[in-house]
Amino acid sequence: MEAKVVLHHEVPFTELGGGVKRRVLAYNAQQMIVEVVFEKGGVGAPHTHPHVQSTYVKSGAFRFTIDGKDVDVTAGDTIAFPPDILHGTVCLEAGTLLDIFTPMREDFIG
Repeated sequence: MEAKVVLHHEVPFTELGGGVKRRVLAYNAQQMIVEVVFEKGGVGAPHTHPHVQSTYVKSGAFRFTIDGKDVDVTAGDTIAFPPDILHGTVCLEAGTLLDIFTPMREDFIG
């Protein structure tokens, strides 16, 4: 397997609506990193997926609801989600999240 180098400025955003957009960065079959940019008030609707997910708050402030419990996070904070847990977020202060998925999210490409 070869290393996959992704140059940030060459990857377009996918507009998700409601003040949210994402950019799929480097990935292989085992993992994927995704940049998600939120305007204030943007919503990541509650959802589940079979992937392990880690989230790093690069900037901004967010209120996550995880398995029915609210937690506020800001720049530098991290969250590790187990598979199939219900989670979503509301952006309190415009910012960016970096999400890492294992395995990669096939539904995010193509």
